[in-house]
Amino acid sequence: MGDSGNMLADAITEAANRIIAHTDELTALDQAIGDGDHGANMKRGFEEVLNKLDELGEKPVGDALKAGGTTLVMKVGGASGPLYGTLFMAMGKELAGKNVDAGTVIQAFGSAIQAVMARGKSQAGQKTMLDVLVPVHAYLEANGTDDLNAIRTAAMEAAEATVPMLATKGRASFLGERSIGHMDPGARSSSLIIAAICDSLENAK
Repeated sequence: MGDSGNMLADAITEAANRIIAHTDELTALDQAIGDGDHGANMKRGFEEVLNKLDELGEKPVGDALKAGGTTLVMKVGGASGPLYGTLFMAMGKELAGKNVDAGTVIQAFGSAIQAVMARGKSQAGQKTMLDVLVPVHAYLEANGTDDLNAIRTAAMEAAEATVPMLATKGRASFLGERSIGHMDPGARSSSLIIAAICDSLENAK
C-alpha cells in the first residue's frame, strides 16, 4: 500500500480506538433520542475492523476502504451500519485506481456523502450524521486539508449544532419536539472519527 496505505492504517486505528473509548457517551446520547444501541453497535463494528487491520493493510487504499465499509455493514447493524458502511465503501470505490492525494480524497468524500444521502433518503438539517459530514466537506472544499485543527473544530461545532435541531429522520424523529436539546449520536460519532483522523494525520507529520 505504500505511505498512503500506512497513513490509512494509522487513521483507521485511531478512529476505531476513539469510537471504542467513547462507547458509553454514544450509548447515553442514543438512549436519550434513539434505541440506545449506537455505542455498542459502533464498538462492535470497529473492533472487527481492528481485527482485520493486517488484512486491510495488504490492499490498495480504495479496496481497503471498501472492505472496511463492508465489515461495518456486517457488524454494526442498526441504522448506522449501512450508513457508515456506505460512506466508506463509496469512498473506496471512488478512490480505486486513483492517486490518493488531498484533492481526490475530498472529491471521494463528497461522492460518499451523496451515497449516504441516497441510502438514508436524508439530507443535512434532519439531525443525523449528515449534519457533520456535509459542513465538514464544505469546509474542505473551500479550505483544503492544511489546517487540521480547523477541520476538528468544524466537526465538533457541527455536532454541537444538532442539539437544538428537531429530528425529522430516523428513530429520533418519533420523539418530535422531545428530540430538541440532545446531540445526535450519529453526528457525535462522525465528529469523533473526523477528529481522530485529523489527530492521526497530525502525528504523521
